Amino acid sequence: MEIIGEKINGTRAEVAAAIETRDTAFIRGLARGQVEAGATSIDVNAGTSRGRTHEPEDLAWLVQTVQEAVEVPLCLDSPNPDALRAALSLTRTTPLINSISGEGQRLEGILPLVAEHGAPVIALAADDSGISKEADVRVEVVTRVLQATRAAGVADSRVYVDPLVMPLAGFAESGAVTLETMRRVRAAFPEVKLAVGLSNLSFALPARSLINRVFLTLALATGLDAALVDPQDPDLMQELVAAELVLGRDRFCRRYTVAYREGRYGFPSRVESAARRRPISPSDRD
Repeated sequence: MEIIGEKINGTRAEVAAAIETRDTAFIRGLARGQVEAGATSIDVNAGTSRGRTHEPEDLAWLVQTVQEAVEVPLCLDSPNPDALRAALSLTRTTPLINSISGEGQRLEGILPLVAEHGAPVIALAADDSGISKEADVRVEVVTRVLQATRAAGVADSRVYVDPLVMPLAGFAESGAVTLETMRRVRAAFPEVKLAVGLSNLSFALPARSLINRVFLTLALATGLDAALVDPQDPDLMQELVAAELVLGRDRFCRRYTVAYREGRYGFPSRVESAARRRPISPSDRD
């Protein structure tokens, strides 16, 4: 599964402050830490705390700063076509664009950039009416968006459909509706990919990592291809490699066994494992 590191997001207070003060060390540290933890790409979101007019400059700075620290692809996260245009002029490799939706203004502003740059794109199951609580309506929105992407020459295989995870604290059926939407989209459009912003589900609830882990396993079984997550959550990453193993998505069990052998994702290192197996000596008792 593609792991999109979620931490460089201007809606987070510490990231917003780093953007405003141009704290390159902080942003580079966030990027490196996520890649070292297993992220296969990095989401860059400048937020809007400094206003829409600053976003192109802020997003461009983030792109340059992150690319100086890591070599993985970027996910450009903005509804602002001007900000995306500025960032696209600086990316070293073709990024994932996050996102388009059934909203007319967003489709008109962003889809031409997607087509022009041949970029993969996340398509949200929302339109000008908002996010429906019904799977049927979400699938209808996705169908309209895919009609538009096809008309623009974007292949289904370049589209990541995000069924939109809403917080359980405000909509108790959110997880079930999201999974049902995923199943229907996969059946109707087998070439598209499925992606979610995982942590939205647990917002405002205790023990958030537990909720995220359970949903991640269920979503993987439903065909999830990519997720915006915190790769520095070792329990989540353990769950991911174990779930992919059980679901037959880990050829020769390689990713799981390598992660365990190298002590990655919270698994005990060889040193820790050896220490646990070592018999207690008299000097230890003293």
